[in-house]
Amino acid sequence: MATDRITISLDEDLLAEFDKVTQAQGYTNRSEAFRDLIRERLQSERLAAVAEMPAVAALTYVYDHRERMLGMRLMDTQHEHHDLSQSTLHVHISHESCLETSILRGSLREVRALANRILAEPGVRYGHLHVIPAELTERCAPPASGHGGHG
Repeated sequence: MATDRITISLDEDLLAEFDKVTQAQGYTNRSEAFRDLIRERLQSERLAAVAEMPAVAALTYVYDHRERMLGMRLMDTQHEHHDLSQSTLHVHISHESCLETSILRGSLREVRALANRILAEPGVRYGHLHVIPAELTERCAPPASGHGGHG
């Protein structure tokens, strides 16, 4: 594959912050860090365009377990969408905060709708939905019988 060289201009502060972050992440050069940023953005744009494609995603969020009835509302929401929820990990991270990571599988539209509903709950302080690229989810489809391992 041919490689084209491009030139970009960044102000000093932005470049210094970029270099600090990429070095902390283990990048040895700026080019690979920029390529990864571009790949991530392009994948995000592809995902935004195809709402009905199959998706596997990890929804991670932190919430205040003392928020009135929040734990019950979150559990009710997950039960209402049991067909999307594959597994949930619950961790007590402090006296007042819990972290949950839910593995979701369904159409991208359904997965995003569930994630948005959970993240919009009062008392959910932080959250992120990480969608696995479609080409990977197709290789990880469950067997036709619904039982067994990878085929």
